[in-house]
Amino acid sequence: MKIPAKGLGRDELFEKLAAFRAHDMPWRDGRTFAYVYDPGPEAESVIHRAYTMYLGENALDPTVFPSTLVLENDVVSIAAAHLGGDDEVAGSFTSGGTESILLAVKTARDHAREARGIREPELIVPETAHAAFHKAAHYLDMKLVSVPVDPATFKADVTAMREAIGPNTILLVGSAVSYAHGVVDPIRELGALALEKDLLLHVDACIGGFLLPYFRRLGAPVPDFDFQVPGVTSISMDFHKYAFAAKGASVLLHKNKDLRRHQFYACASWSGYTVINSTVQSTKSAGPLAACWAVLHHFGDEGYLELARSMLAATRKIVDGIGAIPGLRLLARPEMNLVAFTSDEVSVFHVIDEMKARGWFVQPQLGFGSSKENIHLSLNRRALDLADDLLRDLGECVVIARKLPPPGGDLSALRGALASLDLEKLDPPMLGHILREAMAATGIAGASLPDRMAAVSEVLNHLPPPLRERLLVEYMNGLFQSRVDGA
Repeated sequence: MKIPAKGLGRDELFEKLAAFRAHDMPWRDGRTFAYVYDPGPEAESVIHRAYTMYLGENALDPTVFPSTLVLENDVVSIAAAHLGGDDEVAGSFTSGGTESILLAVKTARDHAREARGIREPELIVPETAHAAFHKAAHYLDMKLVSVPVDPATFKADVTAMREAIGPNTILLVGSAVSYAHGVVDPIRELGALALEKDLLLHVDACIGGFLLPYFRRLGAPVPDFDFQVPGVTSISMDFHKYAFAAKGASVLLHKNKDLRRHQFYACASWSGYTVINSTVQSTKSAGPLAACWAVLHHFGDEGYLELARSMLAATRKIVDGIGAIPGLRLLARPEMNLVAFTSDEVSVFHVIDEMKARGWFVQPQLGFGSSKENIHLSLNRRALDLADDLLRDLGECVVIARKLPPPGGDLSALRGALASLDLEKLDPPMLGHILREAMAATGIAGASLPDRMAAVSEVLNHLPPPLRERLLVEYMNGLFQSRVDGA
């Protein structure tokens, strides 16, 4: 595709953009239980106005746009107070949880280089830790040690993490909450371990950090997880989740500035302007920052407490309702509004397809470690109003799923073929062949997806994770492509 010879008129341009969205999930109806966090129309209008006010301001250099420094200091201060920090806590506004986590890992790496002379650093994470830690280790050329969790609670096994510590360990990780199961790792025990071993401890509170303090105030039994816990040295928290800010809005907080300085990057060794970056990005719109500041002040503490009250009530109602549906069971009792449930009697992937046919988007999670394949719900602002409809449809979809044949057919031959594969010897042509065969078997043609995804999910669920990853890279590499013929 090329730049059009003549520019489009305003109406035609926006008609095209609207047409592109025809098959996107209509998330404003509240029936999408992943990926989006709807603040409601009034807050959305506030966010849009603040975002566009600062769309053109460049947050790269606060000496040119000092208002961005005011906004960031305010947002970081709010986050520090919210997470039990004192005046020593220092932080930065980032584009999202992944950037916050990547910077936390970089901080630990550079701190260990300076303080301990470690050149081959390792971080230890529970197997439930977010994939962003794997990504950070990959980007920063570090070793990640993944440790099994308690198979009943899906919380970090502190004894197993202790046993995994070696001479090159620089960082321990815990989640509050873990995305997959909605539970808080034993942060107080991890903090004690970090102090004993003189290690840094990062708490990934990207999805839980904002809402958990409100749930605690409403009487929910929320375990300790923030800077009040001895041993915690950094925390990541997203605002674009349950603070309902515009994407991307996150914050990384450190116990003090001495740690935060390892996060920064400076370069004077070139012929252009001297570079000093607090985050991964250099040039960046101040729109997300201004929108975050605006939504925090729009709702205020009382507004967020009421939103939390509704989501806590929805969580309790939906968790109890799932437990009453024959054939379904919770993987863990959630400590926030993230719910994971599975079945030993029907295919959860069939249930997901049936729910989608009724206008619900619920998220599939493949099996990994001690966690069986399951359905994941991120309960939103409107979940309480929709709970009865959701539970009714869920129960009916389970009944339908019982009558359907196993998705993907007989996968015994696939298991046999996989057992003889040497993943180290699979080159791109062979991976492409496997991908085409798998796509043909599950009904995928080119870049299109079938209406029902159960067979695709079932096949992926039977693949070893390393092969899943390599096939998905091949698929995504083909999905995003340039067209230079003008078509």
